Amino acid sequence: MTAALISWGKGRRAAAAIGAVSLGLVTLSACEKPTSLATVSVGSTTVTAEATPGCDGEGQELSRKAIAACITKKGSGKTITVHPGEKVRVGVDPDVAKSGWVAIGAGPVMEEPSKQTYRSFDADALFMQRDPVTGQPSYKKDVTLQVAEIGKGQGPKTMWHFTLERKG
Repeated sequence: MTAALISWGKGRRAAAAIGAVSLGLVTLSACEKPTSLATVSVGSTTVTAEATPGCDGEGQELSRKAIAACITKKGSGKTITVHPGEKVRVGVDPDVAKSGWVAIGAGPVMEEPSKQTYRSFDADALFMQRDPVTGQPSYKKDVTLQVAEIGKGQGPKTMWHFTLERKG
């Protein structure tokens, strides 16, 4: 009789395990694929963001209309304070690095797309803008740092936006 109770208990445990696995698979199939992340760090402060809403081509290059809308977007609620002379570190997921990415502050700060997962920039370069007539540099108080994954046609596939505030 004891043997019958033991085997019946094993059967219930096995059925419960199969039910839990099935429920887990159904739950996972209902989930969306997570978007890639971009991270910005200054000193000991780090902010991470998913792609800016409306700026994720889900592996395809963004349309011209989407690019125009994304370029004008401000930071996605992710703000970080930067002091003159500090380094701003930007990191992206390995899949984004494989595709290539660029960072843009008050103006372009990279000459060509990077295939690295991490780059650092002088804060002054991110806040500097040049007068188109005189060429004199000036520094903005805040800037939207745009990080863009580049597609094969050199257009952006995904964009992330961070607000950098200059102190000091």
